[in-house]
Amino acid sequence: MMKSNLHGERKISPHVFLSAFVWGLGQLLYGQIVKGLLYLAAFAGALWFFIARGFRDIAGFFTLGTVQENLWLGTTGDNSMRMLILGLFALFALVFAGVIWYANVKDAAFTARQAARGNRPRGFRESLAAMADGKFHAAALVIPVVGVCLFSILPIVFMILIAFTNLGGEVVHPALADWSFAAWQKILSVGKVGATFVKILSWNVLWAVASTALNFFAGLSLALLLSKKNVRASKFWRSFPVVAYAVPAFISMLGFRFMFSQSGPINQMLTASGRDAVFFLSNVESAKWWARGIGLFVYAWIMTPSIMLMTTGILSNISSDLYEAASIDGASPFMKFRRITLPFILFSLTPVLISQFVGNFNNFGIFFFLRGGLQSNYADYFLASDTDLLINWLYNLSVDNNYYAIGAAISLVIFVITAVLSLAVYVNSKAYKTEDTFR
Repeated sequence: MMKSNLHGERKISPHVFLSAFVWGLGQLLYGQIVKGLLYLAAFAGALWFFIARGFRDIAGFFTLGTVQENLWLGTTGDNSMRMLILGLFALFALVFAGVIWYANVKDAAFTARQAARGNRPRGFRESLAAMADGKFHAAALVIPVVGVCLFSILPIVFMILIAFTNLGGEVVHPALADWSFAAWQKILSVGKVGATFVKILSWNVLWAVASTALNFFAGLSLALLLSKKNVRASKFWRSFPVVAYAVPAFISMLGFRFMFSQSGPINQMLTASGRDAVFFLSNVESAKWWARGIGLFVYAWIMTPSIMLMTTGILSNISSDLYEAASIDGASPFMKFRRITLPFILFSLTPVLISQFVGNFNNFGIFFFLRGGLQSNYADYFLASDTDLLINWLYNLSVDNNYYAIGAAISLVIFVITAVLSLAVYVNSKAYKTEDTFR
């Protein structure tokens, strides 16, 4: 008898099949009117959307348009970029509809099992109470998850997909685009675009590493210096970097741009002393390393105070007993720094340094404000200058010159590099491996 009951419970109810084809129909047959009507309304809305345009948008996602605009004949052509984003939205809607369909079938199957056991199906209020009691976290996350999918994940996927089309350059509306690896072939080839990509990527990595290291060691040095007991009025001296940090960054960049300009005060002092003016930030070949060095200096001026403030707090939390024990063992000041101070600071600041590295890798403003986006007289670069980072080049390509596919491919490269390096450094750091050591 028990076996037959068990087999009876495992048998799928016809109402579940009905809900699988018409959402909410099984719930309505079980007397769950409100829940059934909600599922039925969702089914009607999804059916209307996909019949009205959803399936057409999905087809357009794969073709990127088939009708070319013809002004003579009055033919309105397809817009490939619009078809891509609308098709992507329709695919997201299809996934969301699948989730609702699954929840509908699962709920109908649960109600069928309850009815097979002789229990009364839950009413709408009882279903809400059960959800609030056992699955409140899932219900509360529905709206945030939908928002993240629409406003975060969908644009990211759209950007990734553009990298695999030939959108941009000569292929802009009304021209039709195609799925293509042309952008990757250009940036990975030996042509001018590929050569520019290699040069900018090399400089970008050097910039990110050098600026992060310079800011860290400069801020640490200031914190160590001002934490010495024999330094008088340390709070007064510490206020100067804080004031520099409080000034908006772009104001500082524009100020230094004026100071190092061809007619700025530094060149005026050089010419007044009988020397030739130096083209610090001009678009000439000799200004390449001058501009890069000034960029490192200006960014250190802006960011060093933040590292100084953070390391000052960490230094105040290191027990003095450790230094006293090290002195008894005969450790030199450098050994104390290397064995005690630096490990504690790196343990606390590793996540901060990783975030700074990512920010420095994608630092759009520093050279944009210092040099004003120069790119005209650089024959060896494709729409870029010798101080541009990948993010600046991406801006020049996509916003100013409509090379959307190449810009999307570069943004994907930036994401892969920063994500892989950040995860690799953090996973191999002491902040991850020996978390309990420094507590």
